[in-house]
Amino acid sequence: MKKLEEYVRSIPDFPEPGIIFRDVTSVLQDADGLHLAIDSMQDLVKDLDYDVVVGPESRGFIFGTPIAYNNHKPFVLIRKKGKLPCETVEKSYDLEYGQATIEMHKDSIQKGQKVLIVDDLIATGGTTEAMIQLIESLGGVVVGVVVLMELAGLKGRERLAGYRLDSAICYPGK
Repeated sequence: MKKLEEYVRSIPDFPEPGIIFRDVTSVLQDADGLHLAIDSMQDLVKDLDYDVVVGPESRGFIFGTPIAYNNHKPFVLIRKKGKLPCETVEKSYDLEYGQATIEMHKDSIQKGQKVLIVDDLIATGGTTEAMIQLIESLGGVVVGVVVLMELAGLKGRERLAGYRLDSAICYPGK
């Protein structure tokens, strides 16, 4: 069987020269790759005690839902602003070239619930930091973050100091 890293397609000079784009679609399009990705991420947090899994739109849904399902936990969506039908809380944060706003239903996390965040990638940590702030604003306790890929050169781990972060694959660069 191939190693998880072998399922990730690396595309040089995208979206700009000097960047190596790590393409998650090549993992998703291969049944063995997808299975290995879910199992690897789930195994990283098997010792973690959590009540609910949270994932951001859209790839956090892909990886978070099967982990929630396999462990008989609820799954909570974090979406882009304007996509959820009930009362929400929101958090705006800076991107490299602008700003984004994410939101979640106000009743999706109960005070004291232990939360596992699942996503495909951590780079600078800005999106994850915003998710943590949203969850904590509702009284949730973030006990861990697990991602498929970490771009260590962008220092997201440093931004999230004090929170447990596990990555199935860690690339040293950007």
